[in-house]
Amino acid sequence: MQDSPYLTTEEAAAFLRIKVRKLYEMASTGAAPCSKVTGKWLFPRAALDRWIEAGMARPAGLALAGPPPIIGGSHDPLLEWAARHSGSGLALLPVGSEAGLERLARDAIAIAAIHLHDLQDDVRANEDAVGAQPDLYDAVVVAFVQREQGLMVAAGNPNGFVDVPGAINAQARFGLRQAGAGAQLLLERILFRAGLKISEVRTGPRPYPTGQDLAQAIRTGDVDCGLATRAVANGLGLGFVPLEWERFDLVLRRRTFFEKEPQALFALMRSDEFARQAQVLGGYELTETGAVRLNR
Repeated sequence: MQDSPYLTTEEAAAFLRIKVRKLYEMASTGAAPCSKVTGKWLFPRAALDRWIEAGMARPAGLALAGPPPIIGGSHDPLLEWAARHSGSGLALLPVGSEAGLERLARDAIAIAAIHLHDLQDDVRANEDAVGAQPDLYDAVVVAFVQREQGLMVAAGNPNGFVDVPGAINAQARFGLRQAGAGAQLLLERILFRAGLKISEVRTGPRPYPTGQDLAQAIRTGDVDCGLATRAVANGLGLGFVPLEWERFDLVLRRRTFFEKEPQALFALMRSDEFARQAQVLGGYELTETGAVRLNR
């Protein structure tokens, strides 16, 4: 068997000690962790190891160590409030949407918070990104909220910005987010649709890890504007030019879904208290909150 982290069907069947035909059946029904690339099935060796381990018989009282109780990925004020007030014990690690998925794939966090964007079809960007991760063969995507994204500007919008192209033409200094952050992907999508390139944007000195960091940079005059949610702008008294609504989702493995920490968070998401806090922060729509968007 070769050293590649991805096994062919024949190699995976030999690894699992089952017939190739049986493995084909399991792959086609989604029962085995795999991904189809140019018409051929590939099986991640590490995912097969975890799959076998998850079904292992073990002595009573002996449980496999789960991922740490951390929500990693994109930051959001309502999610931060919910994690704290739900009593879930879940900590937050704001590293950006793509980095959150990567950490979830290697079990470094329990939940990934994502809002991804595609240059063409943006509706299923979150689900498609999860589906493209072979190691997330057992992932569940749960709708948290829909959020209003826009151009965050100084209080009162003194420059009169109305959209991203207009701000670029006015030579505004944009605060960028790190590569792979949802807001940065959204900016790239907006530029693509306007026929603009990132090289045409006048930018600040460094990327900002979260919307709050970007907001502080606008307040101190380091940059003129940048993309963030209405809730972030409201929370720090900044101006906001609405651009579009996006899906903000939570991703976790099926084995984590029914653990007490995420269940405490999900319970709060269904409450009137959660709805009131969303209204106080502003820029949230809760129609689909708690719905399962994808169950791989």
